[in-house]
Amino acid sequence: MNNIDLKVGCTRYDHVRALFDGTVQIEGVNATFEDAKIVSDIFENMVRHHAYDVSELGLTFYLRTLEMENPPFVAIPIFPNRQFRHSAIFINKASGIERPENLIGKIIGEFGIYGHDAGVWPKGILSDDFGVRPEQSRWVVGATDWYMPPYDFVPQPVPAGVDMRPVAKGEMLGPMLEAGEIDALISAVVPGCILQGSDKVGRLFPDYETVERDYFARTGIFPIMHTVVIRKDVLAANPDIARSIYDGFVKSKKSAADEYRTGVMEQHGKLMIPWFTPLMAENLSLMGKDWWPYGLTANRKAMDTYLRYFHEQGLSSRRFTCEEIFLPELLDT
Repeated sequence: MNNIDLKVGCTRYDHVRALFDGTVQIEGVNATFEDAKIVSDIFENMVRHHAYDVSELGLTFYLRTLEMENPPFVAIPIFPNRQFRHSAIFINKASGIERPENLIGKIIGEFGIYGHDAGVWPKGILSDDFGVRPEQSRWVVGATDWYMPPYDFVPQPVPAGVDMRPVAKGEMLGPMLEAGEIDALISAVVPGCILQGSDKVGRLFPDYETVERDYFARTGIFPIMHTVVIRKDVLAANPDIARSIYDGFVKSKKSAADEYRTGVMEQHGKLMIPWFTPLMAENLSLMGKDWWPYGLTANRKAMDTYLRYFHEQGLSSRRFTCEEIFLPELLDT
């Protein structure tokens, strides 16, 4: 039987590199992998133009497509991007924000869209752990250090009771934060004023690594940002490929993880990062040998939590379940 040709849109992460360079093959598939300058370009190309057969897609973007007429995609439980997000909350030091509760009544910027993935998680955590709810603040949506109106290629629900506006023409959230025009910023993209060490800005959680490690120790959740989706028309024409795609991503991730594990013998001398070996040992001690799991079983708690946050924040008309959003044939993973 001939292999089928598939175009895959995905960031060239270390755990996907083996698929890009062909070291790992997807059984039954001739896969062409395409990256983009920024990951949101992949999202837009997939949602607006159906440019790929298989694609990385932010959870918030995927879930919004489920409430479109004839939703075009279905997800498989592969999670190419996940990050702890206490570190994604930035503050102006003159704003009087010293602890999470001080965000109440403040003007907060958010990157890209109201309810981007790096915003859904912090808002949910702020609500669960500190009683700070989104409707208690005012919101401005745009980009950090360049002008960009909110993404317009997916529905943009903003719940009743939430005060939100897009940036005005030419406004940028990073300079607005440094100038005190907004009090705080939640963003997947670190603003330049933070990277440049401005003394006017900082993080809500300055020792964010300690806070995030404590969060994982308490909850067991490593927050998920993105998943992988397949176009339904492609799947209808090739009903057996989903398992092969899933297995290919799993093998590629294992290849990368094995490199880190075997690198211990040489104290990771092939990497440019000093003290990476003790860092890896510390992470394994906290997170276990499979610190970046794929499949639904190991990720159900994280996904259920995200789906709860997504609905509580008014981004979906109802609370989705894992069984609804992932391909039924892969619910056993």
